[in-house]
Amino acid sequence: MKLTPDTLYKTLIEHIGNLDWWPIDMDYHKKNRSDSRFEIIVGAILTQNTSWSNVEKALSNLKLKNILDIKNIADINIENLQKMIKPSGFFKQKAKRLKNISSYLHEEYDDNLDVFFNRNLYIIRDELLSLNGIGQETADSILLYAGNLPIFVVDTYTKRICERLHICKNISYNEIQDYFEYDLSKKYTKDKLTQVYNELHALIVILAKNHCKKTPECQKCVINKYCFYE
Repeated sequence: MKLTPDTLYKTLIEHIGNLDWWPIDMDYHKKNRSDSRFEIIVGAILTQNTSWSNVEKALSNLKLKNILDIKNIADINIENLQKMIKPSGFFKQKAKRLKNISSYLHEEYDDNLDVFFNRNLYIIRDELLSLNGIGQETADSILLYAGNLPIFVVDTYTKRICERLHICKNISYNEIQDYFEYDLSKKYTKDKLTQVYNELHALIVILAKNHCKKTPECQKCVINKYCFYE
C-alpha cells in the first residue's frame, strides 16, 4: 500500500501530536525588543550540517551577549561571532553567512522583516537563494518558519522516508516538494497549508530520529505497514 503525504501527515499527527516547531525564546526578544523571526533565520543557518542541540548552544552564546539582532550581527567583529557560534560547527563558514544575510537585511530592508516577508513567496525565495550559503532547505525553512509562508521543506530525513515508503518515484528536492505540495494543497485551504507544512516537516524529523534512522528501528514505527525497506 502506497502512503500519500496527507495520510502520512494524519498518521503522524495522530500518534505524535503537534510539535509547535520552530522553538524561539520569546522572553529574550520581549526583553531586548528584537524580532523573534530573526532567531529562526539564524537557527536555519546554524543548523546546517549539525544537530539542533549544538545550535542551541550557539544561540545561547549569542543571547548571553545580547546580540541576537539583525544590526548587531551585521556590525559584530567576525572573529567574535565565530567564537560564539563555534558549538554549531563549520563556524567560519556560518559566521560569514550570518554576517552576509544580516548585512543584506540591514542595508536593503532597514532591519524590517515585515517588509522583507510581505511579498511574493517565490520572489523572496529567489532572493534568499542568491545569497551566499543559502541553499534550498535553508531558504525554505526561513520562508516557512520565519515568514509563515506556505512552502514545504525537504531535508535528508524527508528524502530517506520518501525512498523507503515509495511516496514518490524521484527523491530530488524539487520533485519531492512539488509532490507534497500538490497532494496537500488539494486537501487543505491556503490558510491551513502553512500550518500543515510546518507540522509535517517537524513530524518527519521526529519519525526519522526515533525510528527511520540510517539503520531503521521498524518494530514500533507507526507507519511500518506502508514501508518497503529491506
